[in-house]
Amino acid sequence: MTLFTTSLVGSRMQQGFQANLPLGVEDIWEAFASGWQHPANLLDGLPFSLTLLTILLAHEFGHFLTCMHYGIDASLPYFLPAPVLTGTFGAFIRIRAPIYFKRMLFDVAVGGPLAGFIFLLPALAIGLAFSKIIPGIEAEGAFRFGTPLLLKILEQIVFPGVASSDIYLHPMARAAWVGMLATGWNLLPIGQLDGGHVLYSLVGNRHTALTWIFLAALAVLGIFFWHWWLLWVVLLYFGRRHPPVFDSESLGPGRKKLAWLMLLLFVLCFTPAPVLENPSF
Repeated sequence: MTLFTTSLVGSRMQQGFQANLPLGVEDIWEAFASGWQHPANLLDGLPFSLTLLTILLAHEFGHFLTCMHYGIDASLPYFLPAPVLTGTFGAFIRIRAPIYFKRMLFDVAVGGPLAGFIFLLPALAIGLAFSKIIPGIEAEGAFRFGTPLLLKILEQIVFPGVASSDIYLHPMARAAWVGMLATGWNLLPIGQLDGGHVLYSLVGNRHTALTWIFLAALAVLGIFFWHWWLLWVVLLYFGRRHPPVFDSESLGPGRKKLAWLMLLLFVLCFTPAPVLENPSF
């Protein structure tokens, strides 16, 4: 079902890309209202949908396979179809057993972002190679998309000297952008997100106080950059408590280096304002 909904969105992205027209709100609603009436058009959406689902699947299988390695009971990934700009609310696995050691918790937490990034990076590079320069394209659409640091770096390699606002991303690159969005969100060091698990593995009971600090920082982002962060603050408030792990053993130098790598991935993938309405539209 999620392959279907993401292909609907992807087909409209591909049609707009070929016509040099940005994606509009009406395109999304039209895709879900009548796009299914032309099944052949779904083939145009596969570059977006398959790229996005591969990144999400890799992320969740990173968690799942790490759970299998440690003998932790976990479900296979569930995907969530949705009538939104991405065609999906993402994916998740359900861990059915408690985790008793911090090293196991850390490894399960980092397995997802690492696996997802391994697939995200080449998808973004290939998608940028298919992207094109259209001066002022950002001002012509209903939305302005944030540009994560990783995307800015690769854009300057592929299109040196060209502003991000003049680059029309190919649907494959846009799928990688959604993957970066999901990676950045999951690595927020709050509650039971992947970043919250990493933080708890490192600091133990201090996780609670730090979660309040990061929730406050997210609220500030919501006030000044993107109002939807305020909804995230509310949702994460109810999931702020972390299940206790009674283990005093240190993670060791190798895992602490991996924690720094997680921080780097967060910085590369996070954007303060992912999607904004275009005031000039």
